[in-house]
Amino acid sequence: MPFLANTPVEKMTGPYARRWWALLVLCLSLLIVVMANTSLIVAAPDMTRDLDLSSSDLQWVIDGYTVPYAALMLVLGAIGDKYSRRGALVTGLLIFAGGSVMGSLVDQTELVIAARAIMGVGAAVVMPATLSLLVATFPKAERVKAITAWSATSGLAIAVGPLVAGWLLADHAWGSTFLINVPIAALAVVGALVLVPPSKAAGMGRIDYVGGLLSIASIGSLVYATIEGPHFGWGTGPISAAVVAGVGLVAFVAWELRHPHPMLDVRKFKLRPFTGSMIAVLFFFFGTFGAIYYSTQFLQFVLGYDALETGVRLLPLAGAVFLGAAVTGKLTPKLGVKAMVVTGMVIGTAGVFLLTQIDKGSTYADFLAPMMMLGFAIGLSVSPATDTVMGSFPESELGVGGGANDTSMELGGSLGIALLGSLLGTAYRDELTDLIGGHLPAAALETAKDSVGGGLAVAEEVAKNPAGGAQQAQALVDAVHEAFAQSIAHTSLIGGIIMAAGTLIVLAVLPGRRKADQHRDEAAPETEQPQEQRAGVARAAAAPRTGRA
Repeated sequence: MPFLANTPVEKMTGPYARRWWALLVLCLSLLIVVMANTSLIVAAPDMTRDLDLSSSDLQWVIDGYTVPYAALMLVLGAIGDKYSRRGALVTGLLIFAGGSVMGSLVDQTELVIAARAIMGVGAAVVMPATLSLLVATFPKAERVKAITAWSATSGLAIAVGPLVAGWLLADHAWGSTFLINVPIAALAVVGALVLVPPSKAAGMGRIDYVGGLLSIASIGSLVYATIEGPHFGWGTGPISAAVVAGVGLVAFVAWELRHPHPMLDVRKFKLRPFTGSMIAVLFFFFGTFGAIYYSTQFLQFVLGYDALETGVRLLPLAGAVFLGAAVTGKLTPKLGVKAMVVTGMVIGTAGVFLLTQIDKGSTYADFLAPMMMLGFAIGLSVSPATDTVMGSFPESELGVGGGANDTSMELGGSLGIALLGSLLGTAYRDELTDLIGGHLPAAALETAKDSVGGGLAVAEEVAKNPAGGAQQAQALVDAVHEAFAQSIAHTSLIGGIIMAAGTLIVLAVLPGRRKADQHRDEAAPETEQPQEQRAGVARAAAAPRTGRA
């Protein structure tokens, strides 16, 4: 067996022997691109102090990664399909590692945001490549298990990111949370060359770059408006971006309907299994990323856990993801996709609603059950939803399928952080104003209202001021904790209502098991060329000819 994996999947006459090792490489690649978002949540306080970040700066340090990540996945997935899926994976890992090195070295806000954007471009290449390579490499009989492992890795990264970041921040500066990506990316590059077979679409034709540009403009503008508008007001920039997103989406749909080889065949949205699964993935990550965003802040700012202690306390979420993945592997073949996805959404929604019980006296135990419910819901439902999405695309469009699924995932996460984060900030400001409105100078009150971290910083200054003292400082700390706890409860109520609405939509859209089988049978001639079928074609081509016409 050669050291490097050089035989393309399309030329193999049977299942690839080292496919499970290849899956390990794909999951490792996926792990670091998802961790890049979640690890920054616990590193944010250190970065804020060191770089003197405003609330707007911090938001864009986090979301500078998200905009190119979400906007480019569809196009870059198609490019990977045409030229080389493994080449796309390796290229994306190298870009990601380069952005990580830059992020670890710079000390200016604008450069940190630029580094995060470069990492986002790399992630947009890596993410769809991992999923398209998985589907291309595994025979259909094993594909569900492989996708379950891939989906569980996404959930694992949500919890592992804060843990790894916390471990590094115990002894190192925040730049270490960038630098840790480099050796992992290097290991994944070597693993890709040694263990992942090359793959590309056969007879794909020219790429629909016009449709690709329209998708970039639409998704990028939508994500920008979603981030900027709720947090900093609907001024000219966010409103213009929202208009561009709307016009771009209409133009994209019109173009794709007329194009002979569209970037994304929008007619797929007529398929209820595909549409329902895409909506489910979006809502899962909306609720999970939003809840983790404010839960980690409560653990750090109110309960006083450091970054490592916070990361350790998120580990039960990862365990719950794997438990859900084990359950779905057993039950999905028996009960069907709809039963598992809707059940998971009900459990996840209930987890978000549980956070409405948070108050100033809450402890870590009050967050444990909601986090485990969200993790279990992801493990239970994201895998069958993703398998359904990928099953809707032919072999020549696996990268596009991965890009569509991952765009839904990333868009959901960014919406969760942006919308629920904005609701959290508004509720916190209103609560704190009611509690201490007339007891602080105007400038100090504005700083305290900016964020829970700002409120605690003002309390420290009050304690040092002879006109204030420890008693007044403690009263301010209590007010900040009370306001933040109440804002979490309020935000979780709205988030739970949104999740419940999403659950009802998915319940209505996803077909039952019998109808889902009918949809799959109807789509199979267009969407499926299993590895076993490719192997049969290859054997037929290799067989000696009989000479008969």
